[in-house]
Amino acid sequence: MEQHLIVDQYGAFVGKKSERLRVTVNKKVIVEVPFFKLEQVLIVGRGVSLSSDCIRSCVEAGVPIHLISRSGKPYAGLISAGLTGTIQTRRQQLTAYEDKRGVALGQAFARGKLLNQINLLRYMAKYRRRRDRALYEAIQETVQRIRALVDELAGVEGENIDAVRLTLLNLEGRGAHLYWEAIRKLLPPDLEWPGREHRGAGDLVNSCLNYGYGILYTQVQNALLLAGLDPYAGFLHVDRPGKPSLVLDLIEEFRQMVVDRVVFGMMNKRVGWAVDEKGYLTDATRKALAEKVLERLEGREPYEGQKHKLRTILHRQAQRLATFVRGERKMYEPFVGRW
Repeated sequence: MEQHLIVDQYGAFVGKKSERLRVTVNKKVIVEVPFFKLEQVLIVGRGVSLSSDCIRSCVEAGVPIHLISRSGKPYAGLISAGLTGTIQTRRQQLTAYEDKRGVALGQAFARGKLLNQINLLRYMAKYRRRRDRALYEAIQETVQRIRALVDELAGVEGENIDAVRLTLLNLEGRGAHLYWEAIRKLLPPDLEWPGREHRGAGDLVNSCLNYGYGILYTQVQNALLLAGLDPYAGFLHVDRPGKPSLVLDLIEEFRQMVVDRVVFGMMNKRVGWAVDEKGYLTDATRKALAEKVLERLEGREPYEGQKHKLRTILHRQAQRLATFVRGERKMYEPFVGRW
């Protein structure tokens, strides 16, 4: 079975020994994994060193190396240039921005997000149907309000994405507000969750979400690169220097089914995850959360008439996106998980 190696110990050194990746701390071997068994290497936090031999061997074996901060912000990634699609895909991706392909993609990303929010709310609410009927009914009402936004989304028309982006983002934002308010009601009251916060969040729930999204971000970026797409040329999210807009577009289809479901499930199970005095997730919490998110990516969901791993679905969605912009596919349909 292929492994996802997480290296988060300060002072760790990641090097090569024969045909194996070796992690040592103070010259003591912590773990060794053959390169052919590695799926990816995830470097978390500060104080971790990598040898050039290790990097080259990972690249040659097609093993991506991703680096993220303690708060979950990805800041670097290493992947072989020889694994990234064709230039024709990127040329068509850029021209799609100027025509109705961009509109279709913007709608699809927003629709996928809204529908997955609906399905996760339905999934979480079904366990309250008998023991808290009032809460169950309140969530069902929220679901219907978000569904109305999906219907409204279908009627948005324009010649290019610039003409409709604000409308799409408005609908997406209204759905997000409804979703997070419903989630707040579904989480244990003693968490005293203030609601969704992005940057600088120091509470447990938001810190877990931000960290989990950072891990998912690395998986989305890898899938886009392997499909030959430019992760910085998006559609729904506006272009800015250093902003991976297409990663932020495609990740919308997977946030709820991969990260939100894990985090909210663990919060309701009272697993003992915690933040330290500085508002960062504890080392044990970061490691456990990373393992749970990566484990969830190995979970199977219905897709194209069969059940596939979520990781496989993510890569296939990136490939579908590439074939759509190249004109080889008539429509791009977002991934919508079951509830």
